[in-house]
Amino acid sequence: MRQRWQDLLFLHWKIPVETLQKLIPPDLEIDTFHGEAFIGLVPFTMRDVRPVPFPAFAPLSNFHEINVRTYVRHQGEKPGVWFFSLDAANRLAVGIARTWFKLPYYFAKMSLERQQTEGKAEVIRYSSERIQSSKSSEQSPVSAFSHVEYTPTGFPCPAKPDSLEAFLAERYLLYSVANGSLFRGQVHHTPYPLQPVEIISLSDSLVNAAGVIVPDCPPIAHYASGVNVEIFGLERVL
Repeated sequence: MRQRWQDLLFLHWKIPVETLQKLIPPDLEIDTFHGEAFIGLVPFTMRDVRPVPFPAFAPLSNFHEINVRTYVRHQGEKPGVWFFSLDAANRLAVGIARTWFKLPYYFAKMSLERQQTEGKAEVIRYSSERIQSSKSSEQSPVSAFSHVEYTPTGFPCPAKPDSLEAFLAERYLLYSVANGSLFRGQVHHTPYPLQPVEIISLSDSLVNAAGVIVPDCPPIAHYASGVNVEIFGLERVL
């Protein structure tokens, strides 16, 4: 499956290894950078989602998404991503991803707004509200949310090998579990054009909904304008 990921905001906090290890399958272990573990909150937009070799399908092609994640290894190797949750503003995509990729997707109302004032840097506002019921979103209560306002700064460049930025962003495997089996999927894309970002405001309950309380400090933050992505089918590991 091919798609483009745009306006990616990477937010990370340091979390004790033992806290995260309790929340992932026993066949996986938390991956660390110099002994430190992280939880991430990553909002972005999917564009031109399409199965190879077909063209983009309008009801599935473009939507916002946000995920809560940490970083894992299997038997000390194969570093990848473990998703605690993935919220998307497309009911069809949520259903397909739950079935095909066995990932914990949820439907959410989402928006992304850009504000460009003359003489000032662009401001991006991203909002997500998870809908508790699968029925009418207009009357269903919000069970978790994330609202962030930020401004990309500096110049984009790929992360240096073996850097913290590479550890947090350059992940090309995902893991999922279904019916007692562990699965792994590959993701291919060029390195992210990462750049610094100023966080203007942040209010989030998605990380807390995953069972993690973040420390009272600003997150480690990076922005990427976008990359073209190819996602492959799952393979069973165990």
